[in-house]
Parts: sequence; C-alpha cells; structure tokens
Amino acid sequence: MIEKKNSNINKGAVILSLIFVLLFFLLIGRYFYLGWTGKAEGVDLEQWAEEKWTRSNKLDANRGTIYDRNGEPIAEDIPSYTVIAILNQDYANHIEDPSKAASKLAPVLDMSEARIRDLLERGIEREAFQVELGPGGDKISHSKMEEVKALGIQGIEFNRKTKRYYPNQDFASHIIGFAANNDDGTRTGAMGLEKALDEYLQEEDGMLKYQSDSAGYKLPDPNEVIKEPKHGASVYLTIDEKIQLFLEKAMNNVEEEYSPERMIGIVADPKTGQILAMSNRPSFNPNIRDITNYTNFAISSAYEPGSTMKIFTLAAAIEEGVYNGNDEYKSGVYKTKYSSVGDHNGRKGWGTISYDEGVRKSSNVAFAKIANEQLGFDKLYEYINNRWEFDEKTGINIPGEGNSVIQDYSEIDRLATAFGQGSAITPIQQIQAATAIANGGKMMKPYVIDKMVDPNSNKTIQDAEPKTVGTPISSETAKKVREILRTVVTDGTGKNYELEGYDVAGKTGTAQLYENGKLMSGWDNYLFSFLGMAPKDDPRLIVYVAIDRPDLDDAKYESGSVPVSKVFNPVMKSSLQYLNITPDDSSVEAQESSGDGIVLDDLTGESSIEMKKTLGEQGLQVQVFGEGDTIINQAPFAGTNLLKGETVFLKTDGKVTMPDLTGMSRSEVLRLAKALDLKTPEFTGSGFVALQSIAKGSVVKENSPLVVELKSPQELKKMQEEASKDKEKKAENKKEKNN
Repeated sequence: MIEKKNSNINKGAVILSLIFVLLFFLLIGRYFYLGWTGKAEGVDLEQWAEEKWTRSNKLDANRGTIYDRNGEPIAEDIPSYTVIAILNQDYANHIEDPSKAASKLAPVLDMSEARIRDLLERGIEREAFQVELGPGGDKISHSKMEEVKALGIQGIEFNRKTKRYYPNQDFASHIIGFAANNDDGTRTGAMGLEKALDEYLQEEDGMLKYQSDSAGYKLPDPNEVIKEPKHGASVYLTIDEKIQLFLEKAMNNVEEEYSPERMIGIVADPKTGQILAMSNRPSFNPNIRDITNYTNFAISSAYEPGSTMKIFTLAAAIEEGVYNGNDEYKSGVYKTKYSSVGDHNGRKGWGTISYDEGVRKSSNVAFAKIANEQLGFDKLYEYINNRWEFDEKTGINIPGEGNSVIQDYSEIDRLATAFGQGSAITPIQQIQAATAIANGGKMMKPYVIDKMVDPNSNKTIQDAEPKTVGTPISSETAKKVREILRTVVTDGTGKNYELEGYDVAGKTGTAQLYENGKLMSGWDNYLFSFLGMAPKDDPRLIVYVAIDRPDLDDAKYESGSVPVSKVFNPVMKSSLQYLNITPDDSSVEAQESSGDGIVLDDLTGESSIEMKKTLGEQGLQVQVFGEGDTIINQAPFAGTNLLKGETVFLKTDGKVTMPDLTGMSRSEVLRLAKALDLKTPEFTGSGFVALQSIAKGSVVKENSPLVVELKSPQELKKMQEEASKDKEKKAENKKEKNN
C-alpha cells in the first residue's frame, strides 16, 4: 500500500517536472522570438516602450506683437489662466464642498453662485476628473488668478495659456483689428492688420520630448529632443501711441457731446507720408469686440469732400500761372449755357470780391470760374487724375482701401468737382495730396506699417521707406498755397482753427449728403471737415478731421466747424508740443493784435480792483500783482483782441512778488514777463511750466532774467504726483516723530 502511494507521488513529480520544463522552454522560446522579431501579436514592443516612457511638453510660442513707432506694444500675447476644479476623490487635492467653493468663487469670477455650483455638481455626477469654470474662469489675467488662489480653495488649479491683449483698449481699432479662435481652437486674425498680416503674425508651438521613469522624472540619459517654438513676426507701425491717444480722447469728447453718425481723424507726417494716428467713430474695443462698424472710413469711404477739394484746384491754377488773387469777380451765382453754380450763403454771395477773398469765404463761384475760365477742364482733370492721382488708390499698406469716383460726364460734373461736389474721394487720398502742399511740392505715399522683424532670427522681413509718388506742383506754388490757406484761418471760414503760438494753414469743408438719392435738408445734415497743417512755413503735421451729421444746436445756429475744431485743435496743438515743435512767439503777438474778440483798453492809471471786476464781467481772467491798487503795466497791451477765458496780467505800484508759474503755457509766461517788466524769458523743453528760476514769493525786480523749464502734461503730472507723495511722507514722519 505504501509502495503504491510512493509510486503515485513519483509519477506526479515527474509530470510536474515535465510541465515546468515545458513552460521553461516555452518562455525561453518566447524570449528569443521577441528578442529576434521585437514584436508581439502585431505590437512593436520597442515603439510601445518608447511611447510608455517618453514624455512630451508643449513649448508655447507667441503670436507676433504689434508695436507703435516707439516700440510700445499695442497688440500682444499675455499669460492667461483657466480655472480648473479637480473633482476626482482619489486625487488628494480635490473639491470637497461644491457649495462652499461656489460661494467663494462667484464674486471673484463674476459668475452666479448657482452657475458654478451646477458646473461642479454635474461634473461629479459624470464622474469627471475635472471641469473648467467658464466663462468667468476662462482666460483670466495673472492678477485675477492670484485673487482666486488667495481664496485657498482646495481642488482649484490653473491651466496656463496665452491670450491676445490690446492694452490701449479702443485705440486705432480699425487699423489693428483683432485675432480670434476658430472652431478648431486655432487662433487667426479676423480683421485689420491682424488678418492682413496673419501669415507673418502666426506662431508655431515647439515641443520638448524626453524619456522618464514611471514617476515622470527624467532618466540619466533622457534622449531629449527639443523643437524650438517659432514666435510670430514683430510688426512696427508708424502710429505714435501718444498722438493716437490725443486723437482718441478728442474724438470721444466730441462723440459724447454731439452724437454724430460717424467721425474720421487722420494725423500724418507730410515729409515722410507716415500715418501717426488714425481713428473712426463708431469704434470698438478689440478686447471685447463690441463692434457696430467694421469699416475703416479713413481709407475705405469715398464721399464728396466739400471745400477741402478747393485746396487742390487752387494749387493747380497757381502752378499753371493762371491765378491772380487780386483779380475780382462777381460772387453769388455763376451761370453758363448749361449750368448754374451758387455760393453757399443761399446764392447771395458777397458782391464783387477778389479771388483771394473768394478762397477765404469758400466761394463756389470763384472755383467754378477758375476751373472753367482760367484752368480749363482738360487741365483741371489732368491735375485731378494724373498729378494728384485722385483716380487711383494710394496703396497704403493696410487692408480695405476704397476707390474714388471721379465724375466727368457733364459740365456741371466738372464745375462741381472743382469745388468738392459731384466726385467722391477718400480721406487718405486727400492726405496724400496734401503732403505736396506741405512738403514743397513732393507728394508722399502714406503708409502705416514701418517694418516687420523675425524675432527668432532678429532679421528684418519687410522695411518700408518714405516714397515720393509725384511732384504735382513746385515748391514755390506749395508755399503760395500755404500762405493763402493761412488767411483762411486768420480771416476766413477757418477762424475756429486758430492755435495760440502756431500758424495753422488749412481749409474747411462742408459736404452735401444724400438719402434715397435726394439731398438731405437741415442745418446739421452735412459732413463737416477741416484739412490743416502747421506750422505754416514748415509743416510738420497734417491733420484731417471729418464729422458726419453732428447734433448741432439749432437755437444758436451752431457752425459745423465747432465740433470739428474740438477735435482738430487739441490734437494739432498737443501733437506739436509733444514733438517739441517750439511755438512761434511772434505768432502769439500777431494773434493778440488782430482778430475778433474783446478789445483790451489801456488800463494804466486805473484801479486794479475795479478793472478786475469789469474784465471779469466780460469773461476774462485777471491776475493782479503788486501791493498797490493803481495799475502801472498790463499784458496784453492795449488794443489786443482777446477771447473769453483768456488771462490779463496787471501790475500795480508797490512791492511785487513772483507767482507760482507751474502749469502755465509758454504764451502765458511771455505775457506775465511783459506785465512784470522782466527780461524775455528763456525756455527749455516744451509743454507747460514745471520749474522756474525766480522762486515763488520772492520780490521781483525790473529786468530780472527768468529761465523756465517746460514739460509735457504727462511729465508734469508725474512730477506733481511724486512731489505730493514726498510731502505726505514728510508729514507722516513728522507726525511719528512728534508722537
């Protein structure tokens, strides 16, 4: 029995041994098979291992940045973050109480508590590992991310991304446009330069690949492979951020006050053709894309220019030697066999006047006669089409430029075109033509894109250069035209555009508007414009402003020039000061001795108390210096024409102390120095007074020298803020010391 049992055990042992031997040889065979072929059931083991232990991280590239002419970014990629809520309970850091998390997050993310709680609870029901808390938690700024992080909510994490950001908000929006994500998540330009230059601005993300252990740590020999990210091209514009902001601010003010249908503003450098600022209304903020108007009117919209067109008819006549400004004509109505042209004052005219006077009064009859009787229509259209190139696009390097419509079918078309009606041209065409008037006869091609640079190699891709597109008139003609246009501002329809310290030359325009094929009626149903340049002798800037149907005050029969001047004047003056173009002191004095307004009497010997009251009732500001009451000097001098709001300086007998000049303009300092019998002041810088050599409160002696440092409004404000902080700090230190 025992022998039989042992026999069975031995047999079992033999069988098990055979099984183990068989398995051993199967494993050995399998090992050699896999080692030889590297495959198992069609799976490439080497590839499988590579994928299992290889990690890859995306290296973000940035879309190209768009800069202004001084290198300030006006469209750029900035870090953004998406708020992530971890819901998986197996993950150590997860949301434990959705309701509590929602109540904390709601005010920071500007979302309702119910909305956030619903997102979290639905994610838990779906057994999702995590959910994104959009829209309030999508693409938030770094500061907002820090706010969320400070809440200390367990389970809240962040995905870092980039977003397109326009730091100046509503700023040259129709030039820049915007970029947006497509349905597949790809970001592309959707409007303006963002769209036109998309192939250059597009970025290409890089990749980092390496081998790691099961915990994700790099192996000693990680076989690291790096594909460098390719950033989009850097685009540099001719737009100047400061000048653009001057334009945007002025247009915002006028839009709020007059609610026009549309507005156009362009600032250009006539010596190069560079566009320094360009804006339209309605505009939009590309960060939020509140777009109601997709058209860049400044380059796309062709319309009857109105009387600004007279600039170019006048220049053609002078260039051809057929214009004599002293010749006289009968204004009011001009009739030919087939046509009749009337002046803008109800066809009444101003009697028999000179052609120069006709320019100042913007007489349609004068220009109809110039076109028909002096130039001739063939010569007129030679200038319009061939020399001024109004029948062609300028070729400005931004998308969307429109075509002009030059009418030449009948006599009335030709007569009307000469004074700005009938034919339609774009604002940018007027800017291009005006460069010849301002630039000694050389007409410069306008452009906005200065250059493009590849940031990966630092090589220039494109580089624009100033280009002369023609010389339609001579330098002598250009100078003569500017002289006549200067009189339009001093003595004609452009008086609203006079600037203290700068000789502005320019022409007003009032364009007719049509609705359903019929002329619109009503005092304010016009497009009002002004095309001006300054300083007159050597223009550094051209500014064009057009305002369509502003809501004017009918009770006062308010001129359409008023809202236009409220854009043109601050933009031109602030821009000239910003560019350090020194005001002409003689221009200030000339302005004081001519023009309309309040004529200042000789006040010497009068009581300063009584005169301050009298002048104040007339709308003038008065500053009195000296301990006595009898006036012994004044500035401005007797006979000066002043506008309401201007300042009169009066010096009395007795001791005189120096006032604080901070914030005064150059012209105000000149007046003050005359009143106090100081030497002509010496100025450094430009803008407004920041520092003065004669201290405030010190006794002023006659013929004392005065040196004044001027700074821009921005610099002055910064300096005053720093001084205020220092003063507060000293006061606090003194208080602590006393305590």
